[in-house]
Amino acid sequence: MARRLRSVDLDFVESAALRLVFAAEVSAPPDVVYRALADDVEGWPGWFTQVTSARPVDAGAGRVVRLRGGIVFRETVVAAEPGTRYAYRADESNAPGLHALLEEWLLTPAGTGTRVQWTFAADGSALFRFTMGRGRAAMGKAFRDAVRNLGRRLPAAPA
Repeated sequence: MARRLRSVDLDFVESAALRLVFAAEVSAPPDVVYRALADDVEGWPGWFTQVTSARPVDAGAGRVVRLRGGIVFRETVVAAEPGTRYAYRADESNAPGLHALLEEWLLTPAGTGTRVQWTFAADGSALFRFTMGRGRAAMGKAFRDAVRNLGRRLPAAPA
């Protein structure tokens, strides 16, 4: 059953007990990448293979996301800056040991494409933090694979 998590603000991305930051590039421009992240929530399972379903709730102010393994998050969007930043915090989850979570996607121009930076900022039990820290390489691979898959779906910027 889902538990209520600690409510955090956008500044949590800098102060979280656990911060995992990854970056990759795609050939699509930032506004196109942003639309895939923020406007096409239901499309996430098509490129982020860890996501089995995603749907917007509360008229787009939130999301419900299900991951492989049965983990579920009910989230609130905390930053929606077209072409630049998309961030959300988890308000409820069934993830064991998780106390707070905020994810931020930063988009910056890179040549004719976009540099995508994902920050996973979390707090939880000592076991949760240890496990997630040990899983850094796997999370990085999942992110890089997701961005590569997303890049294949999006139109490249004109040369």
